[in-house]
Formats: sequence, structure tokens, C-alpha cells
Amino acid sequence: MIIIGARAHNLEETITVSKFGFPFIEISLDNPETVSGWIPQLLEIKNICGASFLAHYPNEDNPFDVAILRDKFLPRIKALMEISRQLDIKKATLHFWIDKRWASADLIRGKLELLSRIVDMGNDFWITVCIENLTERSDSFAPAFDVIPNLRMTLDIGHAQLLAKQNTSFDFIKDCFPRIAHIHAHDNNGGTSVKDDLHLPLGEGSVDYQAIFKSLLEKGYDSTITMEVKPKDMLRTKQTIENCIREL
Repeated sequence: MIIIGARAHNLEETITVSKFGFPFIEISLDNPETVSGWIPQLLEIKNICGASFLAHYPNEDNPFDVAILRDKFLPRIKALMEISRQLDIKKATLHFWIDKRWASADLIRGKLELLSRIVDMGNDFWITVCIENLTERSDSFAPAFDVIPNLRMTLDIGHAQLLAKQNTSFDFIKDCFPRIAHIHAHDNNGGTSVKDDLHLPLGEGSVDYQAIFKSLLEKGYDSTITMEVKPKDMLRTKQTIENCIREL
């Protein structure tokens, strides 16, 4: 069953979107000390609204320095996983940039060793770790999936529109579908920089989301979709997704 939920970047947004009645909220968990202070309010939201939580873990401290990632990023992820367990979070999205067009083979090799450790930590906490596509194409994720059997993927259909002539979601669906365990849905008009990642409601940009959802459904996708749009755009975005799925 496909389940549509909302994204919240902080505690205030979590409180706001919890009032919409979505079945889950994907929360940005960044600083363990800060997030630990949210636990009582998050548990209250969970109890009152009946929503479950997914985690979105922080960006890498330095995506080009394996030593920094090992010494600073890994301990932070472990602390956030401990907090996630208290919130009964079972699925988490992670940015871990491994684009072979710009990252050296040695860097990728070192990062895959760390990524494997993160996935193992996730297993210890009963959390499915999903790597999210940033600039990567499917061939950059293939080595990670080859060496880390339990690694899953968050397919971000908005990111897949950037730095590409055609949305790369189609290649991810074709090449990596068994690993896709989560979707991020938002729109943009393409482009080559962070400022082009507009997070518009579906239909307000150039993402061919209807064709993408068609490909996913034909493959049998049956899991979670997070709307990565502003809270004011969530209800109509949810309706757009539901209408698209119903028509397909």
C-alpha cells in the first residue's frame, strides 16, 4: 500500500504538519543534543495524532574527507539512531554523496566502507537506511548496492530532474528498483545548481511525475512517499499524487 506523508525540517514544522492528519512525518534530525530535547513533544504528537515518524539525517560534514566523516559524522549518526529508536523510527534517509563523475575511486571506496558501517548500525537499531540521490546517476549507486546488501534507496524525483537532459528517475527505476524503499516528491524546472532545487508542488515545474509514477507502479512500488514541499502546498500535492495513482 502506498502511503503519502509530509516533510518537516524542525520541531515547529512538525507541529504544523501534524495537524493535517498525514499518516507519517519525515523529520530532519540533525544535532543530537537539539533533537533529544524534542522527544517529549514528538511523542505527544505521535500519541495524539497517530502519526509515525521517518528520519532524514544530516548532510555530511565534508563529503570529500573520509577521516572527518569517520570521526565526526558516524558518531553523530549513531547518536541520532539512538534517538530514532526512542521515536520508533524504522526508516531513515541519508545523503551520502558518491557521484563517480566527480568523486575519485579512492574516495568512493573509503566512503562505501563508512556507508556499510552506517547500514550495520541501522540494522542494530531496526532502521532501514536509504541513500538519497543527489547528483548521482544509477551507475554511481550500483557499486554501493553490490557491496552493501541491506542498503536501500530514497528516490528523489526532484533531484533527478537536475543536471540531466531527462529525469534520471527512469534509470533508477530500471536499474535499481528492488532497492527503492522510499520516494521524495517535489517539482522544479531543471537546472544545474542548488538554487534550482525549488521544491515546488507537483505540476508547477517540468518533472514528468505522471510518467515516473507510472514506471514505479508498473514495477510494483508499494511503499512510502514524502511530499517535500512547503506545508501550505501539501494538501493539494497529496491530492495530485492520489489522482495520478488513481488514474494509472
